[in-house]
Amino acid sequence: MEITTINTELVAKMFLAGAKNLDAKKEWINELNVFPVPDGDTGTNMSMTIMSAAREVSALEKPEMKALAKAISSGSLRGARGNSGVILSQLFRGFTKVIAEYDEINVQILSDSFQKAVETAYKAVMKPKEGTILTVAKGMSDRALELCDDTEDLVYFCEEVIKEGDRVLDLTPEMLPVLKQAGVVDSGGQGLMQVMKGAMDALLGKEVDYTIEGAETIKKAPESTGTSYNIEAQANQEIKFAYCTQFLIMLDTPITLQQENEFKSYLETIGDSIVVVADDEIVKVHVHTNDPGLAMQRGLTYGSLTTIIIENMKLERDEKISALKEKEMQSAGIPEEKEEKPAEPPKEMGFISVSIGEGINEIFKGLGVDYIIEGGQTMNPSTEDMLNAIEKVNAKTVFILPNNKNIILAANQAASLVEDKKIIVIPTKTIPQGITALINYIPDSTPEDNEQRMSSEISMVKTGQVTYAVRDTVIDDKEIKQDDFMGIGDSGILSVGQNLEPTVMDMMKQLVDEDSAIVSIYYGEDTKEEDANALGEKIGEAFPDVEIEVHYGGQPIYYYVISVE
Repeated sequence: MEITTINTELVAKMFLAGAKNLDAKKEWINELNVFPVPDGDTGTNMSMTIMSAAREVSALEKPEMKALAKAISSGSLRGARGNSGVILSQLFRGFTKVIAEYDEINVQILSDSFQKAVETAYKAVMKPKEGTILTVAKGMSDRALELCDDTEDLVYFCEEVIKEGDRVLDLTPEMLPVLKQAGVVDSGGQGLMQVMKGAMDALLGKEVDYTIEGAETIKKAPESTGTSYNIEAQANQEIKFAYCTQFLIMLDTPITLQQENEFKSYLETIGDSIVVVADDEIVKVHVHTNDPGLAMQRGLTYGSLTTIIIENMKLERDEKISALKEKEMQSAGIPEEKEEKPAEPPKEMGFISVSIGEGINEIFKGLGVDYIIEGGQTMNPSTEDMLNAIEKVNAKTVFILPNNKNIILAANQAASLVEDKKIIVIPTKTIPQGITALINYIPDSTPEDNEQRMSSEISMVKTGQVTYAVRDTVIDDKEIKQDDFMGIGDSGILSVGQNLEPTVMDMMKQLVDEDSAIVSIYYGEDTKEEDANALGEKIGEAFPDVEIEVHYGGQPIYYYVISVE
């Protein structure tokens, strides 16, 4: 069987087949994660990223290659979650930049697409690490370049490229000792290979179900979007603008930055709670107004309208209708906005923080955070979650505190898409680092000075987090059994044990040194207050020179999050 060209229809099928295969294998890919913590893992993040694009692709009817490329790139970009998801979206972004210029793809074009995909993805990562999804992608790209002058047969070409991807994937444990010790290959690389193998099935004409479920797979739960659905508070609020108006503009020509800003300025004259997210071919619009027709008339000057939703908020305050409205908004792919923007001019600086847990959320709010995105270890927010949050903060400069190393890339990606505000990502990797950054914020200083000060101070914080293992593994010569307690530090697993308190104390011995002054303990939703206080007393007895603070964090999964400064 020889195939020398692939048309748009087949490219779409190959992409959907790759997405479906990755989604079907996500739990298996999750099992390859080195750290056996109960998180939203690599497979989940990559699946949610690619399925965001798959929904856009499946909604297209007989598209041209440029439209297909845009759906893949835009969908994955805005749906990207976690480092692996962001890198996958960047691979798609580079790949589609090349194929968008052609009606059919041959071996040479496909090879060029692979080169551009790898180039784009490597640029997106500040310090690329070999032995990861990037290495696997580069291996396939290099093999594609070798083959492009030797064959015109796309079947042979793709088979050889996939063979090379599998070969490089098998070598990842030799590149990253932590993989070798755990006895696994890189999970991100494996996820990429499942996309490739699913696409290959479609190329060969194998029977594949190309159906993409829409509303049911957009998000696991409202909490993951970062939006607060407080019905009681909403019921008590005065509704100045009655109609929640949302629609999509299918652009006649790409909208310029000046046009986008003019459109936003116009919407501000007729309403509030404005969200306008634009790319080359589509604009998402959300506004609360008393005259939806005016918003739509202005939208029509840029293109045709679709997915129009207008709801009278004054008639829909009860809990049952609010729940129905939430479901309808999710099915439309546009998050509902409940919090109204201040009418006053934007302040100089504002804050967005990623957080989870009632107590920790309250701490961040008390320190001046304007908007909290619900998420963290258990659910990595997407790039679009970040963009929605940025729109809701009425400030000229917005600082983002990711508070998790697996969310920093998504935050940076969101920052690169915003043009009407200055976005500064402080690379906080833990909740304590986020709290420290806020404590060191000085309102009278410039954004640049604050960025430098906060970034410097977070390096002084040591963090320990205590959770349980979800599977057996070996890391850093530590044998870990399922359900063991683990104390995890900034650089890896510090302690392992079958009993919680000894595991915490073992971790603390490695965190506290002669320079330590304050130990802050945040206890989780499954931890009793009296147990946390007792632990604080024991740590105080073991380390009499440090001050002990105990706070309710309310975080799930992690019994304790402990800061040492």
